[in-house]
Amino acid sequence: MPFLAKGKRMNGIKRSKFLSKNDNNSNVTKKRPKNEEVTSSEDEEVTKDDENDAISSSEDENETAQEKKLRLAKLYLQEIEKEEKARLEQEEIEPDVISKRLRQDYLKESGKLRLSVADKYKGVDYSGVKILRCRQQRNSLTCFCLSSDDKYVFVGSKDGIVVKYSLRDGAKVGLIPFTRRNEGEVVGHSSEILSLAISTDSKFLTVGDKSGNIQIWDPATFKHVKTLMGHKSWVTGLAFKKETHTLYSCSKDKTVKVWNLDEMSYVESLFGHQDMVASIDTLYRDRVVTSGGHDLRVWKITEETQLIYNGHTGNIDNVRLINEENFITGGDDGQICVWSILRKKPLQCIERAHGENEGNHQANWITAVCGLMNTDLFASGSKDGFVRMWKLDNGFKSNKEILKVKVEGFVNSIAFTSDGQYLLVAVSREYRFGRWDCVKDAKNCVLVIPFLLE
Repeated sequence: MPFLAKGKRMNGIKRSKFLSKNDNNSNVTKKRPKNEEVTSSEDEEVTKDDENDAISSSEDENETAQEKKLRLAKLYLQEIEKEEKARLEQEEIEPDVISKRLRQDYLKESGKLRLSVADKYKGVDYSGVKILRCRQQRNSLTCFCLSSDDKYVFVGSKDGIVVKYSLRDGAKVGLIPFTRRNEGEVVGHSSEILSLAISTDSKFLTVGDKSGNIQIWDPATFKHVKTLMGHKSWVTGLAFKKETHTLYSCSKDKTVKVWNLDEMSYVESLFGHQDMVASIDTLYRDRVVTSGGHDLRVWKITEETQLIYNGHTGNIDNVRLINEENFITGGDDGQICVWSILRKKPLQCIERAHGENEGNHQANWITAVCGLMNTDLFASGSKDGFVRMWKLDNGFKSNKEILKVKVEGFVNSIAFTSDGQYLLVAVSREYRFGRWDCVKDAKNCVLVIPFLLE
């Protein structure tokens, strides 16, 4: 099997690309520069600032590409200065502060940012653990997603219910109910929830379930926005490209699909997986990593190519990016593998990372993984009673287990808050994709676990 599949054919299967009938350019969206001004309409009252902006806008039409880059760079520096002033609460900012911020932003975008934080984690503050539970969610929790500001968490379950919690006080804020399928207004879901994702600006909450449809909701009001139809089976994973409204989905039907939520349209399908695609992740680049069956692939969207990786001996159920260049996977073979996009084989493999089953001596399969973005820290979950935290060392080629967090049940989803001070863990009696095993004493809930940091 080739490492690099290029062009219009992938593994002998022709890749299809479709556009919306109403918009031939629906799959190409130009992102407005963050600080670009928008001139007011002729019908509105024009202030002095607006007039200056209008003059500036008309001048921009005649500026060269180099002049435009310089103008946008100046605006970006001004925005950084404002943010640093607000953060440091001072009038003057040293030039090296801005220089450091620019360098960090560059490294973050390029995937080369490596922060060493794992050694700061000294323990767990069990007295501060919050338990998020809702009496309507009686069956296993399958997934959750965090808003980018870490204020809210949305939790899905096999009941077909999505619950919104405030992380600040652990209170339930809202709920999308289970409802029978009908031809009228969409007020809820009619099958098990399997995947959730929220856009960076918290404008769209996307929910995938066993019906094969993707429901789009307003996360603030829970008002239904749109139903995206296209998958022929379960929607097992959803991921937004950072700072955009480009949505990627994966399914039991062996496909990955790309959607444009600005136009609420389907863009294209990616073919190549030989089995159910179980997990998907993406960051800032036009690049998606997916896993399913024995397949592990990285899709380069704009180049229309895919990279195929080999390492696990069983099904690869979980994949998560640590940065733009490295990712981690977990499977039913009990292995955790750490990868570089530049290599087809793993940088390292942690065998039997969560021990083995006492009954049959088989390795406990890895049910969830996550990394603290752009750092040397990641966490993994299984059904062995612990979430384990690992430090990556030696260019991600070696590891050290630094903490074990006691939990009871199947760990179906885990995630760090953006500042790394908390770990969220969804624990349940059953695995999110099946009911072939059960931890009877487990309670279906989300644990918000605070750390003791150095």
